Amino acid sequence: MPSVISLIDDDPSVRTATNNLLAAYGYLVHTFASAEEFLRAAELSETSCVITDVQMSAMSGIDLLTHMRSLGHRMPFIFITAFPDDVVRARAIKAGGICFLAKPFATDALIKCLTIALSGSGGASA
Repeated sequence: MPSVISLIDDDPSVRTATNNLLAAYGYLVHTFASAEEFLRAAELSETSCVITDVQMSAMSGIDLLTHMRSLGHRMPFIFITAFPDDVVRARAIKAGGICFLAKPFATDALIKCLTIALSGSGGASA
């Protein structure tokens, strides 16, 4: 049974490219244009790992992680951003993010983050 990855990004090209990449590695991927769309989705309960953009219009990726934790969900989060910033990275990792990747990210960096996230070993990476 492949791991289910929920990918949340308001940029359709990022969603498509990342979905294709992860599918090629054997992951089952569900894509969402916003945190709110993900929170309403049936796929939320089967998600093994969340990959989310940090900056989105209504709810940020960090706010989504905080909200998910308040609801009792413990799946790992990987943050991606086009605007890497040390302060935001620190907030994302402190909130519980496993990795923080700057767009465009290398394939091996994302796969390494997913391997760490799905192994349950935790550990923050850049």
